[in-house]
Amino acid sequence: MEGNGGNYTDKTRVLDIKPLRTLRPVFPSGNQAPPFVCAPPFGPFPPGFSSFYPFSSSQASQHTPDLNQAQYPQQHQQPQNASEPSLVTPLRSFRSPDASNGNTELEGSTVKRKIPKRRPIARPENMNFESGINVAERENGNRELVVSVLMRFDALRRRFAQLEDAKEAVSGIIKRPDLKAGSTCMGRGVRTNTKKRPGIVAGVEIGDVFFFRFEMCLVGLHSPSMAGIDYLVVKGETEEEPIATSIVSSGYYDNDEGNPDVLIYTGQGGNADKDKQSSDQKLERGNLALEKSLRRNSAVRVIRGLKEASHNAKIYIYDGLYEIKESWVEKGKSGHNTFKYKLVRAPGQPPAFATWTAIQKWKTGLPSRQGLILPDMTSGVESIPVSLVNEVDTDNGPAYFTYSTTVKYSESFKLTQPSFGCDCANSCKPGNLDCHCIRKNGGDFPFTGNGVLVSRKPMIYECSPSCPCSTCKNKVTQMGVKVRLEVFKTANRGWGLRSWDAIRAGSFICIYAGEATDKSKVQQTMADDDYTFDTTHVYNPFKWNYEPGLADEDASEEMSEESEIPLPLIISAKNVGNIARFMNHSCSPNVFWQPVTYENNSQLFVHVAFFAIAHIPPMTELTYDYGVSRPSRTENDNPLYGKKKCFCGSAYCRGSFG
Repeated sequence: MEGNGGNYTDKTRVLDIKPLRTLRPVFPSGNQAPPFVCAPPFGPFPPGFSSFYPFSSSQASQHTPDLNQAQYPQQHQQPQNASEPSLVTPLRSFRSPDASNGNTELEGSTVKRKIPKRRPIARPENMNFESGINVAERENGNRELVVSVLMRFDALRRRFAQLEDAKEAVSGIIKRPDLKAGSTCMGRGVRTNTKKRPGIVAGVEIGDVFFFRFEMCLVGLHSPSMAGIDYLVVKGETEEEPIATSIVSSGYYDNDEGNPDVLIYTGQGGNADKDKQSSDQKLERGNLALEKSLRRNSAVRVIRGLKEASHNAKIYIYDGLYEIKESWVEKGKSGHNTFKYKLVRAPGQPPAFATWTAIQKWKTGLPSRQGLILPDMTSGVESIPVSLVNEVDTDNGPAYFTYSTTVKYSESFKLTQPSFGCDCANSCKPGNLDCHCIRKNGGDFPFTGNGVLVSRKPMIYECSPSCPCSTCKNKVTQMGVKVRLEVFKTANRGWGLRSWDAIRAGSFICIYAGEATDKSKVQQTMADDDYTFDTTHVYNPFKWNYEPGLADEDASEEMSEESEIPLPLIISAKNVGNIARFMNHSCSPNVFWQPVTYENNSQLFVHVAFFAIAHIPPMTELTYDYGVSRPSRTENDNPLYGKKKCFCGSAYCRGSFG
C-alpha cells in the first residue's frame, strides 16, 4: 500500500518483479516512437524517460522528482550532496521462485529462500585441475591418502614460500604461504576426512606432527584453522546439542607439569573486546561442547602445541584420545571467570607427548638417557652431539671407524671443468638473477628462508666457501647437522639412526661422508663393504615436488626429479664416515637423497645430501631407499630385486635391496 504520504511499499509488488536477466528487450520497428534508448541507470535521461526501482535515488530524482517522491520509500533516497546511491538492492535479490532450483518455498505471500552452502570457486586457469581424490575418499580417508594430502600441501607451501621470499627481498613484505597453500588445497579438493566425527580419524596416527594448523584441517583432525575447540551438533534427549571432537592445546596456559597424560585445559573466550577489556568466559560454543562431552562421557582428540627448537616456531603433536573428567570455573589473571577442564589420556595408546617430555629431560641431562653408551660418539666433531644408545642387548657399539663430516675424493673423480662462484657481497638474495649461483639453479633460490629444500632437482648448486657471501642461506648442506640425533641398536637390522627433534619435510639432515671415487675403480674392493652409497643403483621413483597445476603454473615446465651425476659415484664409509652410514634401508623411506655440488679449492665436487620426505616425529627411525644394483635380476615378477633380504617391515616392501 502507498498510504500515509507514501511511507510504505507493497512488498508483494516488488517480489513479483521479474529479474532483469529474464526479460528480452523489444526493439521498435518502422516509424514507432519513441526510439529505443540506452541510458545509465542514474541518468541523465532523455525527455519522456525516467529511472526505475531499485535504481531510483536522489541523483535520478533530479530528473523525475514526482515519480520518486510518490512511489518509493524515504530510506531509498539520498541527501542531495551524496555522490553515489545508498542501499541499492542487487539484481540477485529479485530472483524468481521458479529459478531457484528447488531452494525456495512459498508461504502465503512471503518468499522464504534457503541459503545454499558456499562452495569454493575455482579460478578459470584451474578449471581442468583434477585432485585425484574422489568423493568417498574426500569424506573418509586412509593412511596413504592422509600422507599424500600432507605432502602435496607442503610441496605447494614450499613453492609459495620460494616465490614470496623473492618478492620479500624486493618489497620487504612478509606473507603467509601456508595460508595460501591451505586455502588452495581446500578449494580444489586436495583434502580428506571432511565428514566430521568424534574419536579416531582414519589415516591419522598418534604421534603425527604438524607444523601448520591448516595441515590438521586438510586431513580432518581439527577443522578450525584458529579456534582451539572443534565440535559438532548431535541429537540430545530433548534438543540438539554440541559435543567436542578435538582441542588444540596452545601449551602456554594448559598442561599438568607433573603428569604428561593429564591436561588442564582453559576454555575459549573472554579475550579483549573492542574496548580492550577482558570479560568472563561464557558457557557457549566450544565451552558448552566440552561440558556436554563431560556429561556424555565422550572422548576428545587432543593435539598438543609445542615450541620447535630448530626454527623457533610452534609445532603440534597428535596425542590421541582423552576423557574429560571434571570442569570448574576459576578467576584468571585478568580477574575474570574462566572455564577449566581436566582431561585424562585414555589408556593403551602409544606414547606421543610423553616421549616429547622425556626428550626435554634428556637434553638437560636429568635423568640420563636409558641405555646410553656415549653422550657424543662424534667426540665434538659435530656441533650438536650424537648419542650412542643400546636398549636391546649388550653390544657396546659398532666397529671402529674415523668420524668425518667431509667427503674425500680420489683423483679419478675430480671434475676438470672450471667453476665460477658468485660475487654477492653479504648474502645471495632470492630472485637476484645477477647471482651466478642462482642462475645455475634455473633462476630460483633452491631453499626457503629457513633452509628447507623447495624441490628435488637433477642437481642443486650451492655457493662455495670461496664465495664472498659469508652469511648466505645457499650453503645449507655445508652448515652441518642441525637436529639432535642418536645412533641406536635396532631389533633386527643392526644399528640405526633417529632424531630427538621433530624434522620438518624438506629439512636437511646430513651428507653422506666417506671416501669417494668412480665405480670403475672399486668393483672388487667394495664387494664386502656394507657401508657404501652407490649413485648408479636403480630406485623406486616417487613424486615429491609441487604440482604446477595446483600452483597455477604451466605443467609443461615441470622439472625433472631424476638426479644427474656427471660420473658414476660410490662413497664408502666403512673406514671414514659420519652418521649417514647408520641410516638403514626401507622400501617406504622417510628420507631421500639429493645431489648437491659446490666448489672447494677451485675444484667442483658432487655431494650426496639427505632431506626429509615428510614431517618426521621424534624418535622415528630415519631410513632411505638403497635401491638395487644395475642390472638387477627379476624374481616373482619384481624387476627391482636386490642382493640382500629386506627387513623394513613396510606394507610395500619389495623383499630385497642392494
